[in-house]
This record gives sequence, C-alpha cells and structure tokens, in this order.
Amino acid sequence: MSFRIGLFVLLVSVNLVVNGQTRADLEEKRKKTLEEISYVDNLLKTTSKEKSEGMNDVKIIGRKLDLRESVIRSMREEVELLGERIDLNNLAIGMMEEDLVKLKKDYAHAVVNSYISQKGNSELVFILSAKDFNQGYKRLKYLQQVTKFRRNEAEIILELKGQIESSKRRLENDLKKISDLKEREEQQKKLLEGEQEKKQQIVKSLASKEKQLQKELEEKKRVARKIENEINRLIEEERRRTVKSSATPEQKLIGDSFAENMGRLPWPVERGVITSHFGVHPHPVFKYLTEDNIGIEITSSGKINARSVFQGEVAKVFAISGANMTVIIRHGKYLSVYANIAHVRVKPGDKVAAKQEIGDIYIDPGNGNNCVLKFMIFETQMKYLDPELWISKN
Repeated sequence: MSFRIGLFVLLVSVNLVVNGQTRADLEEKRKKTLEEISYVDNLLKTTSKEKSEGMNDVKIIGRKLDLRESVIRSMREEVELLGERIDLNNLAIGMMEEDLVKLKKDYAHAVVNSYISQKGNSELVFILSAKDFNQGYKRLKYLQQVTKFRRNEAEIILELKGQIESSKRRLENDLKKISDLKEREEQQKKLLEGEQEKKQQIVKSLASKEKQLQKELEEKKRVARKIENEINRLIEEERRRTVKSSATPEQKLIGDSFAENMGRLPWPVERGVITSHFGVHPHPVFKYLTEDNIGIEITSSGKINARSVFQGEVAKVFAISGANMTVIIRHGKYLSVYANIAHVRVKPGDKVAAKQEIGDIYIDPGNGNNCVLKFMIFETQMKYLDPELWISKN
C-alpha cells in the first residue's frame, strides 16, 4: 500500500477515535443535562400545583433555560464534529479510489508481463538454465518474491476496496445522525421558546409586587450580614487562639486536603439545582437592582438533608430570625456554612465526616414545599470563595 493510502487510513482511524470519544462525552453530558431538566420540571410542577409562583420560580426557570441552551449547544457541536468526519472521510475515499485505479492498472500490467515471460521461458527452464547452483537458488528466490509481490498486490487491492466500502457506510450513518440531531435540535428550540415565554409571564406578574420583592431582597441582605458577623466573630476567636498556640498538625492536614479537593467536593445536598450564584448579579425581575451573594443557593424538592462537604469540626450553630438555623464547619483554615436548616443534628465541637448529615433543610410551604439551602465557603482571612468552583461539576 502506498504511503499516501496508509497516511489517510491512519488519519481517518485517529479521527474516528478522537471524535468517537468526544461524541461519547457530548452524549453523556447531554443525558445528564436532560436528567437535570426533568428534575427542574418536577420542582416547577410542585409550585404550580400550590399556585405559589414567586422569585425562586423565576430562578428555577432561568436555570432550566440555561440547561436547555446547553443541550442545543451540545447538539450543534456534535453536528460540527460529524461534519468534520464526513469531510475527512470524503477526502480519504477520493484518494483511496485514485490509488485503487493505479494499483489495478499496475497489477494488470504485472500479470500480463508475467504471462508473456512465462510463455517463452517457463519458470523451471529459467531456474535450470542457471550457470551454477548459487545462481539457480537466487533465481528461485527471485521468482518466489515476484509471486509474493503479486499476491500482496491482490490483497492490498481487496483491503483498499474494503476500506472504501467501510468509509462509505460511515458516511451514510453520519448523515443519518446529522439529520436526527437537527430534528431533535428543532424540538429543543420549541421547548426553549415555550419556557422563555413562561418565564416572561411570571416576571410580568411579579413586576407588580415591587415593594414586596425589594423587602425580600433586604431580608436576604440582612441574613447575609448576620452570617458575615458570626463568621467575623469566629475568625477573631481563631486569631486569638492561634496567637497562643499554632494550628495542630491535624487541622493543618485537613486544611491542605480541603484545598487539594477544590472542584471535587461533594454537593451539600444529595440532589438539587443552583438557583442563585456567587457574586453580584442583576435582579431577575428588576434590572436596576442587583444581588450580591456571598454564597450560592441550592433548591431541592421535599425533605432534603444538608450534609458536610468535607471532614471537619462543627465550629458554631446559631439561629437567625426568619432564616432558621445556620451551621459552620471548620476544615483547617477553611469554613463551610450551611444556612436555612430547620432541624440541626450536630453541635459545636462535633467531628463530622464528608457527606455526613448535619440537619434538615427548611421546607417552605409558601414555595411549593421546596427547600433552599444557602451554602458558603470562607477562608479564615475573611476571603469569600465561590462554592461552585469547589463542589463537583456532577
């Protein structure tokens, strides 16, 4: 087989492996995204039954829109990957067909020449007419090599035909997949349009409740300030304590391990969706207002337990008026905070393991019996950290 044929067969093979892995990743990611969309649907159905659509529903639908757009993007990416594979396969097929024509022509020419030479001088006569044994042996080896070459040429032609047919079948399959993906993408777009319309309807109905929403925003800020004050007190206590004695080897080890697990920490709930992100964001209803979050909010449905994201020691448990209980867990120089807990199962000084339940999240009857966990991560230098960068993407 020529170098050109081998190179393109190799390129197609590599492309199939790489794109195969990428497409598998896209399909798996899309499957998980659709599962999360289904979970979000259940959250919305619950509040719809209670006829209690509010700010959290806007955030839930916003999350659903993000997920739906992610599904559409992954479908487009897969179509692009398939398109690249089709182009490469077309190029490879073209070059292999050119080489096949050349190989057939060369093979036919070799067969004809062999027939002509054998007609006038048989192989046996050719060997026996040698001057000595060594020359006869060399002629025998030469004839064997010629026979082997012709056999190899025939095998190469058959192999190349197989490669061409296989590539054409892949092209047909890829074209069918592209057609299917585009059809499914259109379905997702229609669903997205309906969800966007639903969000606008809720936003419009909430716009008439400006004073109530502003009051809720102020209440949220009050709770955040209360938590920050308690964190400040706790950090000041830690500073006073470290003046007298440095951190124990165990505390240092836990802190280092916590940092090493950035991006891999388990979620503080078994199942839920992030409905409020870290940092400053426009208000979902009134664009002239902003929300400044020192953590994230995770919305779940039904009875859900809050759980520690890492091993550590319970540093503080305290109540906030109108916001239930808050638990702070120390992980070396890091603190994880769990707010809106209704029934706390731990107390200060308790050692906790990763994923250990620390209490039940408050179930809000005014929010379709959904529950919202406010989750934060701090460094003891009073540095706010984005929890989404620390917990697992899954």
